[in-house]
Amino acid sequence: MVEVFDRAGRLCVGIDPHESLLAAWALPISAAGARDFGLRVVEATAGVAGIVKPQVAFFERFGSAGFLALEEVLAAARASGLVVIGDVKRGEIGSSMAGYAAAWLAEGSPLEVDALTLNPYLGVEDLHETFATAVRAGKGAFVLAATSNPAGTRVQSARSDDGRTLARNVLDDVAAWNATTNDVLGPIGVVIGATVDLRAAGLGDVPAPLPVLAPGFGHQGARTGEARQIYGNLFEGVIVSESRSLLLAGPDGIADAIVERAAEVRGAL
Repeated sequence: MVEVFDRAGRLCVGIDPHESLLAAWALPISAAGARDFGLRVVEATAGVAGIVKPQVAFFERFGSAGFLALEEVLAAARASGLVVIGDVKRGEIGSSMAGYAAAWLAEGSPLEVDALTLNPYLGVEDLHETFATAVRAGKGAFVLAATSNPAGTRVQSARSDDGRTLARNVLDDVAAWNATTNDVLGPIGVVIGATVDLRAAGLGDVPAPLPVLAPGFGHQGARTGEARQIYGNLFEGVIVSESRSLLLAGPDGIADAIVERAAEVRGAL
């Protein structure tokens, strides 16, 4: 991940072809529309920023045709040299996770990505084999810890018997797993929203950085100039994830919007 930061910066462009954006881009609300939308975002991002994050739900809604569209977008993004984070938020018992890991991380899979988002609420331990699968493939994952959606706060701030919040338990488990590898930041990261009060979430005194996928910048109001203040010791691993604030520029403005935002993120981080 450090190499990606040095080469292409820390902006991650979301590919979220939800209905209102397809309409705004004058595209059909269909798998074909989602495909065209995704390919245009990939084209606008390649050579400017280094990371894209397709939201799988907006392709999956169209069934098998949607998955075919997604496969084309993923292939185009990886062929363009972009790091692709599949926003799939999978989380299951270990045997089921093996299937998900094969689908999203196996070399040559039609859905192959470079990293995927994972939901830890059946237990981080059941994700360990997926972590190992990712590392064997030279890839990574991001585990939900403290998300930017307000409804998540009650669950993620709940405290265990040792006083740690659930979010902190997730982060500590990921950090402990990373410590078994030789990666500088660690191959496994966490999702922590930029609008989250990290101290209230029990994340205010993290001793060392790890990769952080950080939604909440742009449309949701967080500012990149405040990233060091927001994330403290986690700052070195922060990836600025933005979707709507860029995608609303439309098909004619998306390329310029990404160029401008990528430069801003480089300057701030």
